[in-house]
Amino acid sequence: MKSPYVNGLEANQNLSGIFLVQFKDVRQKKSGEPYLSLILADKTGDIEAKMWDNVAEVIDTFEKDDFLKVKGLSQVYQNKLQVTIHRLQKADDREVDLADFFPASKRNADEMFAEVRGIVEEFTNPHLKALLNALFDDEQIAQAYKMAPAAKTIHHAWLSGLIEHVLSLCTLAKMTAAHYPAVDRDLLMTGVLLHDIGKIHELTYQRSFGYSNDGQLLGHIIIALRMLDEKIRQVPDFPHKLRTLVEHMIISHHGELEYGSPKTPLFLEALLLHHLDNLDSKMEAMRSMIERDKQIEGCWTGWSNALDRSALKKDKYLLDTPEPKPTASTPAPAPAQATGKPAPRSQNSIFGDKLSSALKG
Repeated sequence: MKSPYVNGLEANQNLSGIFLVQFKDVRQKKSGEPYLSLILADKTGDIEAKMWDNVAEVIDTFEKDDFLKVKGLSQVYQNKLQVTIHRLQKADDREVDLADFFPASKRNADEMFAEVRGIVEEFTNPHLKALLNALFDDEQIAQAYKMAPAAKTIHHAWLSGLIEHVLSLCTLAKMTAAHYPAVDRDLLMTGVLLHDIGKIHELTYQRSFGYSNDGQLLGHIIIALRMLDEKIRQVPDFPHKLRTLVEHMIISHHGELEYGSPKTPLFLEALLLHHLDNLDSKMEAMRSMIERDKQIEGCWTGWSNALDRSALKKDKYLLDTPEPKPTASTPAPAPAQATGKPAPRSQNSIFGDKLSSALKG
């Protein structure tokens, strides 16, 4: 078993372990000498690391996505934990258990896929049911659908994150479809199951999470339309208008043109799919942001560009010592008593004095 994990590191801890290089950059000290700036990772998170000395000897011995044996010291810098590397060496892949380095769903992928197939079996629309069975009967698609992450970093960014996100949406879709009788449940569920299916070819996850060439050039929406076109050809007499509705749900599920949707949602099921997808992704993004935040002190996370905000660490906020209440050591001033003498002239202003006199009068 790997030790230590990133989330188990503490300040001023001498460490020796294997980590995955997520980022590598060679920079210059003020003296002009090079130093290494790295991001090291495992399945529990990532951490910044710096190597200041003897850098020339190791610069060319490893690259991004390699595994490194690292010896160093964890220290707090600008309210974040950071590793100062004393020695490093590229690790042989045979020394590494990949399960230690890639975050994965806590749920069993085969069980989740069986749940997806069960949902499809409940469909009453024969055309949509046949389409989904054509897709999920394809062994290559099925295996990738079970293993793919839902995103590179933002939400459900772990192995089997895509199918976990889909099943979360299925639960929300069942509840909301029951609440809105005008919604076609089979059509909505088809959108849920297919809206991100292009990510099985858009994302790569052999070493670290990234984008394939098709992912970079086309994106998961266009890839999904290609997959849909291929499988619809295998379904006899699939209605043209129903195909158009399914395609529209895929291309509009981001909701807005500036967020990558070629079209905005234009019917009930498409609009509901967008809002459910946005809700589930944002909730998971904030949960993960709080869980993996690197700020040591304080009850606020660092800034998230994806969410355009910092987030409150609610549990830490509630456990913080409350501010002290005022003590009774300083007596309150006694109320003024009538003396028969005119009140002293106010020190505020002439206007304030005249207003006060008018009110008293």
